[in-house]
Amino acid sequence: MFLKSSVILARAHDLRLRAGSAAYLIRIDPARNMRRFCSLNVQPDLFGGFAIVKELVRIGSRGRMMGELHQTEVRAAAAMQRQVERKRRREYVPGVAIRG
Repeated sequence: MFLKSSVILARAHDLRLRAGSAAYLIRIDPARNMRRFCSLNVQPDLFGGFAIVKELVRIGSRGRMMGELHQTEVRAAAAMQRQVERKRRREYVPGVAIRG
């Protein structure tokens, strides 16, 4: 069991280090009337660096998009991972991106 889970984690880590990798998180709490979606992507920028593109949406509304620039892909992936961990502590769970 341990070997399988570490292989899966290693594969997930490899995917995070590639430009264009993404994380999709949702948080739905009917008691608080809260329905949120968060998308994080690592993408190359035009100047040789990398950016984390963050999309924060209240489900059913337009939402907002922000970018965070980093010098290297590894730094961008590490920053994205920290953002994902921060959202997971706030009860966000993995979700699926659906584009219409």
